[in-house]
Amino acid sequence: MFLPPAVIAGIAALGISGAAQANEFAPQMRAELEGRLSAWISAPVIVAAVQAQNADTAGYDQARIDTLDRTWRAEVGKAATPMIAPVIGNAAARFLREKIAQSDGRIVEVFVMDAKGLNVAASAPTSDYWQGDEAKFRNSFGKGAQGVDLGEVAFDESAQAFIAQISAPVIDPDTGAPIGAVTIGLNVDALP
Repeated sequence: MFLPPAVIAGIAALGISGAAQANEFAPQMRAELEGRLSAWISAPVIVAAVQAQNADTAGYDQARIDTLDRTWRAEVGKAATPMIAPVIGNAAARFLREKIAQSDGRIVEVFVMDAKGLNVAASAPTSDYWQGDEAKFRNSFGKGAQGVDLGEVAFDESAQAFIAQISAPVIDPDTGAPIGAVTIGLNVDALP
């Protein structure tokens, strides 16, 4: 599979915001998105997971989102994780971990969000459940089918590598409209 032409056009037109202007790895990150990553961002398992969660969360208000986010944060690092476990154990999360394993060290993390910015699937637990207030979500999903966000490069202690996140919308193959977003943590030293 591949990203729709509108997304590729957005990437090519450099319709990228945030720290991307200062990210010296922006060209390699865009090339990674256009090449390897676009082949699986719109995989049926990802699209189906986002569509299913959108149906469940469509009526959530901010108070409910905040409560869920607090619950998630309280579970991080604990033995019992009834809220986190389904997000890191579903079919889409297993697919993400397969892609990480096949990336030759380029990808260190991936998580998928619904239309509210809530986690749908993740390769590992994220620090919070709601990403909707963050640039990675606002600049990808929030800017439509062409939205892309390139984060700043930072040293990640757990990965022991310099990481930068790239975020792009998950697109409904039938309508061409964004239905969610994906954030991919790239090891910039492993990029071609």
